[in-house]
Amino acid sequence: MEKTYKIKSSSKINLGLRVLNLRNDNYHNINSLFIEVDLQDIITFIPSSSFSLSCSNNNIPTNKDNTIVKAYELLDKKFNFKNHYKVLLEKHVPIGGGMGGGSSNAAFTLKALNNLYNLKLTQHELCEMSLNIGSDVPFFIEGGVKFVSGRGEIIAKHDAPLINEFYILLIFPDFSVSTSWAYKKIKKKLQHKEYSTKFPALDSKVNWKLFENDFEDIVGSAYPEIFEIKKFMYNNGALYSGLSGSGSTMFGIYNDRNVLEKIKQSISHYNTLIVSPAKK
Repeated sequence: MEKTYKIKSSSKINLGLRVLNLRNDNYHNINSLFIEVDLQDIITFIPSSSFSLSCSNNNIPTNKDNTIVKAYELLDKKFNFKNHYKVLLEKHVPIGGGMGGGSSNAAFTLKALNNLYNLKLTQHELCEMSLNIGSDVPFFIEGGVKFVSGRGEIIAKHDAPLINEFYILLIFPDFSVSTSWAYKKIKKKLQHKEYSTKFPALDSKVNWKLFENDFEDIVGSAYPEIFEIKKFMYNNGALYSGLSGSGSTMFGIYNDRNVLEKIKQSISHYNTLIVSPAKK
């Protein structure tokens, strides 16, 4: 059995998110551009006689509602593990922030267990299994910059030659947004037909106006503060600013880190962080 094993579980922002229609399985079809970023939780696996999970954040459940537990039990049921691990989750990605922290934890747990137990599951097999845990989990099996559609299971490469030249300012408002609440609100505005959304390549000719998030107006009607944050970032040189997922995290994309450091200091009343696209 392996010794203690530690991994970093990343997060994402949504550069554009269109909710298309409600499916027969009660999930929604989406079109979105996911960008993996280097704000990371730390997950540690310690050999043990039985499985358990503990977390640095007491507000996060460590029972069957936790995505790490779901991932572990999914593989244990299939492969009947003889040896087990005690799992420690050091949480840094905000809860209810629209950055996919729970989905990432599940994906990186699946990948870690695949290595630890030498299960030899392919990336495609992991993606298929991970959809049983959540719609955003397959993206984190692959990571990078991806165009995501369907309910989250259709993942395609997206042209982003300049991605590593961008710096991202995250601003965390003092409230969280329930994903289920956001989808219930958006349901009233949906056209019950599919339509296609094309997001441009992230190159020197990118038209940032083509990126939209359908949740912004919904979240903004309940929390108008997000519009003030968005205006602040545009007024301070952001190439683009928007809501990540269903919120509440707001982000701005910049191409000058020095400028970003000065901006960050001017909004010290907010919890902020400068991150970069995850290196692959």
